[in-house]
Amino acid sequence: MSKNIFKGSVVLNPVPVVLVTSRNKEHKNNVFTVAWTGTVCTKPPMLSIAIRPERLSYEFIKETMEFTVNLPTRKLTKETDYCGVRSGRQVDKIKEMNFTLKEGKEVNSPYIEECPVNIECKVKSIIPLGTHDLFLAEVVCSHIDQRLMDENEKIHFEWANLIAYSHGEYFPIPKTPIGKFGYSVAKTNSTPKAENKSIKKPKKSLKNKSEKKKRKKVK
Repeated sequence: MSKNIFKGSVVLNPVPVVLVTSRNKEHKNNVFTVAWTGTVCTKPPMLSIAIRPERLSYEFIKETMEFTVNLPTRKLTKETDYCGVRSGRQVDKIKEMNFTLKEGKEVNSPYIEECPVNIECKVKSIIPLGTHDLFLAEVVCSHIDQRLMDENEKIHFEWANLIAYSHGEYFPIPKTPIGKFGYSVAKTNSTPKAENKSIKKPKKSLKNKSEKKKRKKVK
């Protein structure tokens, strides 16, 4: 295998792409797109986002020390891109994208109703790195679309049609796994499912008709 050498280039790919909402002390809301985010701790649950100091959201989040991470679906790819290339200083991106904002439960920043997963965060520390500052935040609450949960309350993120970001492009996330954590050492037969097979949702009946409606496919 022949390889080229690239010095000082972070080539982690693909990465999650998320919409981050925030609100300043004057009650003004903003949203922007972040591809540099990740889980950093389990107890307490924490994640990180990297932000350029010149971004409007940087000002909002540093002022209140709160923000919300919203996971966009494939249907929201255009909106996700728009929120990454337009500045909240010139345009009201929330209004332009027709996002429905809901009030947070544990933080003052709102979340986007159209996104199936919303993660409320409180900043614990800010680390200057260079072009970006790293915001380390504790997850204080999450909102999960009930249509992503089965009768055992297991969350099926593969039903959400989420997207990933890779080298300047957006890609859908496959709905079929090619392995499961620990299957390589499992004693029982845990062979990965074929990639061209689709995941079947549980056939067990739900408790009532209202729950059945909630299980409609998320777009």
